[in-house]
Amino acid sequence: MTANQPTLSVESLRTHFFTRAGVLKAVDDVSFTVSAGQVLGLVGESGSGKTVTGFSVIGLVDPPGRIVGGRVLFKGEDLVGAGEERLRRLRGDRVAMIFQDPMMTLNPVLRVDTQMIETILAHDPAVGRSAAMERARDALGRVGIPSPDERLRAYPHQFSGGMRQRVAIAIALLNRPDLIIADEPTTALDVTIQGQILYEVQKLCRETGAALIWITHDLSVIAGLADTVCVMYAGRIVESGTVDDVLDRPQHPYTAGLIGSVPSRNRRGVKLAQIPGMTPSLLSLPPGCAFRARCARADDACLAEPPLVIPSPGRGLRCFHPQADAR
Repeated sequence: MTANQPTLSVESLRTHFFTRAGVLKAVDDVSFTVSAGQVLGLVGESGSGKTVTGFSVIGLVDPPGRIVGGRVLFKGEDLVGAGEERLRRLRGDRVAMIFQDPMMTLNPVLRVDTQMIETILAHDPAVGRSAAMERARDALGRVGIPSPDERLRAYPHQFSGGMRQRVAIAIALLNRPDLIIADEPTTALDVTIQGQILYEVQKLCRETGAALIWITHDLSVIAGLADTVCVMYAGRIVESGTVDDVLDRPQHPYTAGLIGSVPSRNRRGVKLAQIPGMTPSLLSLPPGCAFRARCARADDACLAEPPLVIPSPGRGLRCFHPQADAR
């Protein structure tokens, strides 16, 4: 990895699912980069392709899905087509994923200390068990779990849902990975603990230079956490840029609609704003712009596929009729 090389570079990634009903283009021509110490927010409605993008990066897409095009460069190494053994060595060590469901990380029949110690020793056998135990204890404390010695001896079923998620986050941070992919990991946590987790993750990125992809639908989290943001719709990134540019000056009508739908932006007593219509099925996307049927600015030009344009340095946009300095 050279000095100016990003930790992760995703280039024209395409991940499709081949079903009896047809080909579902869950991720279609997605590109972005994340550098050391940087936080990238991946935002969009459910079904926009955010999670599949994260799974594609870490090599967790199973049949009937598969990556059909593009490259995933981790420190210059293309992970698309890499053998399972190579990916297994990277996962949990140099690349970590925090799942929305903590039980995708935790084994229900093993004590927490066993799982955390095995995670450390699997990638660094030279670490003694006592040192691994100390590291596990510190990790639980960082994510706000009280009485870590007692909690280490417990089983996952003895924790609340929010506590299990904190344990899963602690496990992901154990080996100080170079890249963390977080798939809405704080959804089940209360606001106080969510703030603590966000602080710890930001601190880790600053101290270790870890790159972070935070997948969410919550724009308020992204506003306080991310450096850059990519807005996804129907499997594609429709707008990208710095978090201040995109959230303060959205140019794509979908981004503006998402921001306008945040309840705190509505005046008291006024009906909540919302984007009309529903996300189209990825099995039968309409021709041209996928957002066309829900967009008040659409016209006949939108029957063609909008190309990716760079309206200003660091910005990316797919729209024939962008909003100028929309607020």
